Order: sequence, then C-alpha cells, then structure tokens
Amino acid sequence: MLWVTKEQIAKAREIDLLSYLKASEPNELIQDGPNRYVTKTHSSLVISNNKWIWNREQVAGVSALDYLVKVRNISFVDAVELLTGECAISGRLYQEIKNPKPSPSKFRFYPPKPLRYTTRALAYLQSRGISPEVIGQCMQAGILYESRYLNSASPYHNSAVCVFAGKDEHGEIRFANMRGINSDLKLDKAGSSKRFNFCIPAKKPHSRCLIVFESAIDALSHASLQQRKGWEWDGYRLSLGGSSPISLIAFLERNPQIKRVILHLDNDKAGLSAAWKIKAMFASSSQFARIHITVNPPRNGIDYNDVLLHSIQQKKESKPPCHQRETFII
Repeated sequence: MLWVTKEQIAKAREIDLLSYLKASEPNELIQDGPNRYVTKTHSSLVISNNKWIWNREQVAGVSALDYLVKVRNISFVDAVELLTGECAISGRLYQEIKNPKPSPSKFRFYPPKPLRYTTRALAYLQSRGISPEVIGQCMQAGILYESRYLNSASPYHNSAVCVFAGKDEHGEIRFANMRGINSDLKLDKAGSSKRFNFCIPAKKPHSRCLIVFESAIDALSHASLQQRKGWEWDGYRLSLGGSSPISLIAFLERNPQIKRVILHLDNDKAGLSAAWKIKAMFASSSQFARIHITVNPPRNGIDYNDVLLHSIQQKKESKPPCHQRETFII
C-alpha cells in the first residue's frame, strides 16, 4: 500500500544529505576538507559537492532519501515520511495511537505477588551488569521485584521471574512485565496497561528530561552506567516495552513539564526506524511542539545493556594483573 504521494516524494528528494545530517545528526559529521565530510558511523562514506558515495559498499546518491534507503536500510515509504514529516503517524492514525480503543479483555489485572526473598532476581540482574544501587532504588520504589509465574497450562508454571512494574499517578501498579530468571519467558501480565509502562523516576520531582528505551533492562543499564561513571544527570527513564509510542504519549500527557526527550532505542533496523517515526510524529504534532526530541542510539552495541557490559569488560581488562607474593624457603 502506498502511503506517500508524488509530491511528497519530490519534497523528500529536495533535501540533500549534508543538510539533513546537520539538522538531525550533527554528531555524525566529521569535516575532512573544504566542503568535504565523512561520517562517524561509516568512515568510508564521503559527502562532497552535494553528492555522497559510500566507498566500502560502492553505493552513491545525491539526496538524504537515497542515504536513508541505501545506507540506513529504512524502507522507502518510511524514509519519505521521516524527511517530510507527513503521513508518518498523523491524522487518523495518530489519533488511534494517542487514544487506542480499549480491547475487550476477560482478564482483570492483578500484579504478580512479590516474593519475600529476592536472591535469584538480584543474581540475575547483577549478571546483566545492573548495579546493586540501581536495583535497590527500584525495589524500594516498588517497581522491581521477584515473583513466580503461575499458569498451570504453561511449561513455565511456577518458574521464578523478575517483575518490571509500572505505576499510575496514584502509585498503583497498572502494568507488569515478567522476565524469566532461569528461562526465556518474556511476557506482560494479563490486563496490563501499556499506558503505564516501567519507568525509573527522576531523583528531583518535576524533572524536564526523559530518556526512552525499548526495554526495562536497558533503562536499568543506563542508570547503572550513570552510577558507575558519575554522570551529572537527572531525569526519567521510560521503557516502551517494544517500539510502540503508546506509553511515551501517555507519559507526556501526565507530565507536561517534560521539555526534552532522548530516544535511546536499539541500534538496529527496527529500532532506528521506530525512533525516526516517533521523531516525525512529534514534528507533525502541535500538542508536543514544546518538546525537543533527539534520536541517539547506543554506539557500542545494539542496546544499552550491551554498552554496560562492554564498559564493565573494558574496566576489567584495564586493571593491572595481580602478582602473587613470592614465597622463599630458607
């Protein structure tokens, strides 16, 4: 199904790659000479005289549209929507996402019951690199705990799970994602509302900054990186539970003080495409015109848990080897 018109395609082709990167991804550009640039991600991609060529793959183009399709592997329709800001998620489709029709459900939501002891959850999260301080903060806030998956018809029945909970403005749990500790179980509790996904609160109330991730593990990983590296930053960390913007839109409606949103979605085709669609949606929405939104995927891996584990491994390798004290027998 064609979502874009000939006029929109022509409009998208008018945007050259250098102008696009300067406006949307300025950190990607490295000046390599007078009127000549390369990119950080693809050092063999050269931009000069309003044209570009990716020497490693032997592909070239003129417009930003060519770049998004040939280099970033974004679909043609998505690329046109991204560049024009039209028809990406707007009009009727935007309204459906903003106010989704409640699907009939025979399940009433009950949060998974917390277990008294959380040793398995602690061990699992620490094996993913999550710092004890971040785990403790989230457990104290009641948004992270250990439970058991109870479904006698499932092969995962009675297995231990980490629960990543989302609360509403009254502090009640309205969403729960369960992740198996010793299994590959990953699912939302029946009746969960995506409008209240897992979110690590800011230390200072009414913070104006929000960082968005695809998963709760990535949000915890980013918080752990901050704790390890001593970053001076305070804001909210929201998990989308995938790439749908439903929980993001609902969060912004509940928190009108937010002025900046950073999309740390996964650095793969699906994550990048979703991030740029969300950015295009914001650009075409008067409701969120006050918000400055940037797309900033992780650099050292697919997601922020990769970044965290990479940082931990680098620190281990940088430590000098321990020399055992020599023992002399007289």
